[in-house]
Amino acid sequence: MPPHRHFIIHKPYGYLSQFVNNQRRRRNKKLLGELGDFPEGTMSIGRLDENSEGLLLLTTDGKVSEAVRSKKVEKEYYAQVDGEITTEAIALLQTGLEIGIHGKKYQTLPCTSKALTPAPKFEVCTRPVRDDRHGPTSWVSITLTEGKYRQVRKMTAAVGFPTLRLFRVRIAHIHLSTMRAGEVIEVADFGI
Repeated sequence: MPPHRHFIIHKPYGYLSQFVNNQRRRRNKKLLGELGDFPEGTMSIGRLDENSEGLLLLTTDGKVSEAVRSKKVEKEYYAQVDGEITTEAIALLQTGLEIGIHGKKYQTLPCTSKALTPAPKFEVCTRPVRDDRHGPTSWVSITLTEGKYRQVRKMTAAVGFPTLRLFRVRIAHIHLSTMRAGEVIEVADFGI
């Protein structure tokens, strides 16, 4: 049996976190396989929705995938939000709040959250986020140990600051750092 392989990628905006498009209606979607030559059986560890960007880990080892997705591993996100985030909103994010997941109420776990000043520098998005005529925006860092469906977006909306752009910048000790959108790095292991 060949050894397992592991990849760190910077998922660009507009890509699905999968290798096969099983959506009948939307056939022209961009898939992860377009970013590199991955071996059969490669899977993404967790997901980023089509409109989210940033750090994504890929592996051929299901045990590694399960370990990274566990609540023992921190995942940090940077969200550009509509409006100037307040200290009250940051406090609500930190203590946990109620959001809806698949039609049911869900109480998020306490997390680490802080306003980011100055704003982080990322490549210009392939689609316009919006311009200053529509009011100010700000950036917030949110570090979770869970990863429910669209959780960060739902959390920022619940405190009155909808997410305009979302990046995952860290998983455990692995950082997005200076990787460019679409870049793929193969590693011997993740060290997690």
